[in-house]
Amino acid sequence: MALAVDLSGRVALVTGGTRGIGLGITRALLEAGAAVVTCSRSDVPAVPGTRHVVCDVRDPEAFRAVVASLDRLDVLVNNAGGAPAADAATASPRFHDKVVGLNLLAPLACAQAANAVMQEQPDGGAIVNISSVSAGRPAPTIAAYAAAKAGLDSLTASLAMEWAPKVRVNAIDVGLCRTEQTDDHYGDDASAAAIERTIPLGRMARPEEVGNVAAFLASDLASYVSGATVACHGGGETPAFLLVQKGL
Repeated sequence: MALAVDLSGRVALVTGGTRGIGLGITRALLEAGAAVVTCSRSDVPAVPGTRHVVCDVRDPEAFRAVVASLDRLDVLVNNAGGAPAADAATASPRFHDKVVGLNLLAPLACAQAANAVMQEQPDGGAIVNISSVSAGRPAPTIAAYAAAKAGLDSLTASLAMEWAPKVRVNAIDVGLCRTEQTDDHYGDDASAAAIERTIPLGRMARPEEVGNVAAFLASDLASYVSGATVACHGGGETPAFLLVQKGL
């Protein structure tokens, strides 16, 4: 029998699931057969085949209301996050509070709401936290974001232990990914191509490739995977001395 990711009959909720990496995740879950609900702060058109709800994930009560509106919840993907570049020496405490709130505290609150439902379901559920390779390396200009993602990876392992055996919790450390915001993050096509030459696989990820990893972690194929942080980064970042040697 061929192995396949099958999420038929399951309900998945993807935060920030209408663009970028989140859109890739939404499409992968749909392709696997899940009924998908997306949520974000913006009232945007729903991805075809999904339902969209306006909700700020930093508001725990609002998110709990979204979860309560569902008949069941089998999969939560904590994807909403991000931060603008900022000088750590001069960024305000309020700025850092907002970055940590969105990238660490909000996923925790969303996971709590999902866990409360999943623990009561016979088949439990799965939570996938979208983290970043920045969690494991120095990240100048996004220091608070990287620290929050490091916290999210740690949180993932702790929740997996606390909420077992009903709920599996895993994370994906995502590397560079081509989205509609690529130009804002990495510059024009020439700059992006130069960056891609430093990645062992020779290119940035496509959003649907991150989505495929999320779908796997949400599925029964990963039934014994919990507390893991899966690297989705094309082989990692080439050490600086090798880049110099190669003339990159």
